[in-house]
Amino acid sequence: MTANEDQEMELEALRSIYEGDECFKEISPVSFQFRIGDLEDTKAFILDVMWPETYPETAPQISLDAFFNNRISAETKQLILSKLEEQVEANLGNAMMYTLFEWAKENQETLMENHKPVMTAVTLTSSSEVTTTTSTAKKKEKKEQLTKAQKRRMINRTDNKGELPRGWNWVDVIKQLSKTGGKDED
Repeated sequence: MTANEDQEMELEALRSIYEGDECFKEISPVSFQFRIGDLEDTKAFILDVMWPETYPETAPQISLDAFFNNRISAETKQLILSKLEEQVEANLGNAMMYTLFEWAKENQETLMENHKPVMTAVTLTSSSEVTTTTSTAKKKEKKEQLTKAQKRRMINRTDNKGELPRGWNWVDVIKQLSKTGGKDED
């Protein structure tokens, strides 16, 4: 079997196994995210996995760069990745995504045993500092921003030359005439 046939078979198996599972997310046919642990769990993390063209003969690319993982220290991330690399080496040449995901779920506690949540510091500035910086900055006039739906409607109204078709505003004309009234015949 070729690498693409193996990938198609494994993709089909992953879709059937994890159908309806909110922990598994298929980004593309060769890129996946799998959450290990519950959303509220401080020891939960997301694995980003991407298959190269020659997968499963070559190792998949695994990262912990998802925003969800920002609270995990770099040392813990490195430990998780090194342990996962060991599992990848043991399963090289075979379909391994299910094996990796399940292994990570079973070993979540040992992978995260030294985990100490990283706190991100938020610095507050006084309101006087903020007002001085905004007053010195040049103020640009803002153009009216249209929503995507408004832009879509404008495009749909025009023809290929960008002109409005004849009679496009006939409803507005009728409304205006009904308010002002037509010519009175004497």
